[in-house]
Amino acid sequence: MNHFTLEPRYQICTLVDTGHSQGYIAEQVGIYKSTISRELSRNSDGRNGTYRPELAQRKRDERQKEKPSKKRFTAGIEKYVRGKLKEDLSPEQIAGEAKRKGVECVCAERIYQYVWADKKQGGRLYRHLRTKGKKYAKRGSLRGKRGQIKGRVDIDQRPAIVDQKQRVGDLEMDLVVGKGQSGVLLIINDRATGMLKMARLDSKEAALVQAKAVEMLACWKPLLHTVTTDNGKEFAHHHKVAEELEVECYFAKPYHSWERVGRPVPSQRKPQWAGAPVFTEMGQVRPRHPTTS
Repeated sequence: MNHFTLEPRYQICTLVDTGHSQGYIAEQVGIYKSTISRELSRNSDGRNGTYRPELAQRKRDERQKEKPSKKRFTAGIEKYVRGKLKEDLSPEQIAGEAKRKGVECVCAERIYQYVWADKKQGGRLYRHLRTKGKKYAKRGSLRGKRGQIKGRVDIDQRPAIVDQKQRVGDLEMDLVVGKGQSGVLLIINDRATGMLKMARLDSKEAALVQAKAVEMLACWKPLLHTVTTDNGKEFAHHHKVAEELEVECYFAKPYHSWERVGRPVPSQRKPQWAGAPVFTEMGQVRPRHPTTS
């Protein structure tokens, strides 16, 4: 039984009024005891606790009306998604941007399904994904290879002032790995000014990343407030960064890359960050010339 109709509710009401236990009622109706318990707690009269079939049915119908309708992948949404994919935005970025701007769109998982269906039909939309054809790990997967970071503090606990992008010293940190694991680039940018610090590393080992981050930010220490990263194990030593630089470290939610876009963060996709000023290792700022495709 997926949901109750009025008839079994009358049966439940009769059994309740005659003083039977929830276990006995469940046996008679042919459902789980927990289902009976949930039905009585959700649909009884809130004023006196009595259970009446008509009221229970009305409460259930009202809840159904309040549920948001499932969004269909309309032609308009498809056009929007295809356009954003061709701009090299990830499904997570597309869904997040649409939500912020109030644009009707589907969730990131649905966009991935659309891309894989397109690939099976010979399409090339998958070429615009970060993975370029490799299946992504579903959110909440217990078999994720990246593991859990000890002492991780979720981005939800980050001070609201950081989202305003007006205070210098709220940083975002990321790691870019070159093609074929040929090199590792540690990138740190300030959300308010867009200033960047970048350094090449020999590997993405957590201890090496932590030491280089502290070294790069030593001269900025008096100005620092927060650092936000993704959930890569390379940031597992975040507590040492926080201790040595006297900052608070926060982690974006898995597959929520749009939560860390104070300024475009450099990646292998140059058109998305061309034009951002760069802090070199010598502390000098040089403008980045726009790239042409």
